[in-house]
Amino acid sequence: MFPTPKPVLTPNTYAYESEPMVKPTGFREYDARWLFQKEINLMGVQALGMGLGTLMHEMGVKPEIVTGHDFRSYSSSIKLALVSGLMAAGIKVHDIGLAMSPMAYFAQFALDVPAVAMVTASHNDNGWTGVKMGVNRPLTFGPDEMSRLKDIVLSAKFDLKGGGAYVFVENFPEVYIKDLTNRPKLKHPIKAVVACGNGTAGAFAPKILEALGVEVVPLDTELDHTFPKYNPNPEDMEMLHAMRDAVLEHKADVALGFDGDGDRCGVVDNTGEEIFADKVGVLLARDLAKLYPNSTFVVDVKSTGLFATDPELIKLGVKADYWKTGHSYMKRRVNETGALVGFEKSGHYFFNKPVGRGYDDGLVSAIAVLDMLDRNPGKKLSELREALPKTWSSPTMSPHCADEAKYGVVAKVVEHYEKLAAEGATVTGQKIRDLVTVNGVRVTCEDGSWGLLRASSNKPELVVVVESPVSEARMREMFKEIDGVLRQHPGIGEYNQTI
Repeated sequence: MFPTPKPVLTPNTYAYESEPMVKPTGFREYDARWLFQKEINLMGVQALGMGLGTLMHEMGVKPEIVTGHDFRSYSSSIKLALVSGLMAAGIKVHDIGLAMSPMAYFAQFALDVPAVAMVTASHNDNGWTGVKMGVNRPLTFGPDEMSRLKDIVLSAKFDLKGGGAYVFVENFPEVYIKDLTNRPKLKHPIKAVVACGNGTAGAFAPKILEALGVEVVPLDTELDHTFPKYNPNPEDMEMLHAMRDAVLEHKADVALGFDGDGDRCGVVDNTGEEIFADKVGVLLARDLAKLYPNSTFVVDVKSTGLFATDPELIKLGVKADYWKTGHSYMKRRVNETGALVGFEKSGHYFFNKPVGRGYDDGLVSAIAVLDMLDRNPGKKLSELREALPKTWSSPTMSPHCADEAKYGVVAKVVEHYEKLAAEGATVTGQKIRDLVTVNGVRVTCEDGSWGLLRASSNKPELVVVVESPVSEARMREMFKEIDGVLRQHPGIGEYNQTI
């Protein structure tokens, strides 16, 4: 019998080395995230592997899985603990080694394996670890699967039938690189800053883009798991500013920045202007809708309203489907609706056939941006950006809120705005035009200005985003409004960044 996991154990003790520790809050809505050694230990990761293997049997999936790990000092150890748990549960593990998350998703197709368990903390700070999981390519787990996995692991109800196996897939990155580069080179010269924040993508992104004919200016592409300059997250202004400075210094056409596990891409234009990922999505939607008219694009609730109001997209017959934030929610929605692409403000893009395979891959996103530039040789990226209707948008802003409290706070704020809408009351002096509660609450006023509050799915934080098509002042009013309602609740900490 494998011991039942404990929620808390003290490091540097006999118990810590002899029992599994798994903090329940690490099971998020669509993946798993813990602070390694504080919230989960290696035996806890073993238990997770046993639980995942048990769930695969329960779901009737062929007992084979792809695994890989991101570039952190502890990720390899965590992956091996996970693998030992999977094998104990009778699963054959195909290990692709050091990899980006999209390489593991691609391996499901290339190796014809149904399931995936990618060890990564994504863009979270050092100290965090986690697993992105799925058993039905290209989808990853949603709340139902995560809830069942949590029950199995925390109750230690494992089906340890044994008979598992381990295969190391040698040189798998070359297969992935060949898949992305087996196509015509770009027709026109493009100079691109390629920023990786010393994360996993640095081992692969420059090589792939150079093979497509891009003149690459590398920025922090050397692997260094201490992340000496900043956390590799192209949603954070610190990384975007570094990309801006490099574009201006090298007179590049674009900067492309990748997060810690390479499934997201951030963009800075030739003037050094940081284009938030949802606006890049509008540019790509304009470009792709010319090739594929009357397309549907799934858009997360954090994203700009332009997907629904842009005259060019309307002219091309585009349908915008606003949906829940989160890579698993978006992936599933794109798959179910047959949408051409799903765009998320965080930079997760889900290109469906014929462009991609339905999962999020920062390199596929970067190549789509380069192809857009290649199809518009007479225009700079800044000109394409300036052709969009003007809106004033905030970055994603996250105040601290404990995992145990954040969903309760959001529920109360949703209730507050539903009551205002039902009473016909005003917000920032205007009536509520629209209220979207599919994921937190998105309040849109009569002039199109809107504010969003939701719970972060992978950190002890809330998420606030605001936008106005009218003015910066209106954007700031919306932030003051959302923040004011939020501050009525206890336990709300400081923002990671604000406008």
